[in-house]
Amino acid sequence: MSITPSLWNQSKPVYDAILAHPFNRELATGTLARDRFAYYVQQDSLYLRDYARALAQLAARAPDAAAAEDLLGYAKGGMEVERALHQHFFTQFNIAHTDVMEPACFAYTQFLLARTALDDFAVGLAAVLPCFWIYREVGLHIAAHAVPANPYAPWIATYSDASFGVAVRRMLELTDAAAAGASPALRDAMHAAYAASTRCEWCFWDAAHRLERWPV
Repeated sequence: MSITPSLWNQSKPVYDAILAHPFNRELATGTLARDRFAYYVQQDSLYLRDYARALAQLAARAPDAAAAEDLLGYAKGGMEVERALHQHFFTQFNIAHTDVMEPACFAYTQFLLARTALDDFAVGLAAVLPCFWIYREVGLHIAAHAVPANPYAPWIATYSDASFGVAVRRMLELTDAAAAGASPALRDAMHAAYAASTRCEWCFWDAAHRLERWPV
């Protein structure tokens, strides 16, 4: 039985909270404050560096060449697209680069790197899946509600683009395949990893809206 429907259903309340979060509502209306978006871009550029490493770690442990090639392709090609998006906003909005991972970004990336390095391949897949799947669904939702001439239109276009949807479908296929024949304990671990990453996604957007910094 496919595991992805149950992964989605268990974390649907968190996804709904992500859609309702002021950061994403204001992104859709184009009213999101520039300093909040700048914080997001700075942290997301750091996040992507480690997310690519997490995908590469998964690729090294993939059960077949096709899965390894796809994961490595996403680590390289997919990240290049998002880095280009970040660079667009760094330039357009005159955003300074930073090397400091703030708490939400640090926690999320460390979780992903640990799960993809130490846990079963299937658990690692479940951990990285929300970054694909939730961003796709959020992108489509915002695209359907965005105002014309939205200053954040390139961000919206990237995550609602059909090519990104193809990558998401492949990640869903890989996750379902990895769960096929898995023990109940392994499926439970996949659910736990997916749920944790989904919560981290909410925390990432929330941190940007609050401009969260290390307290000491």
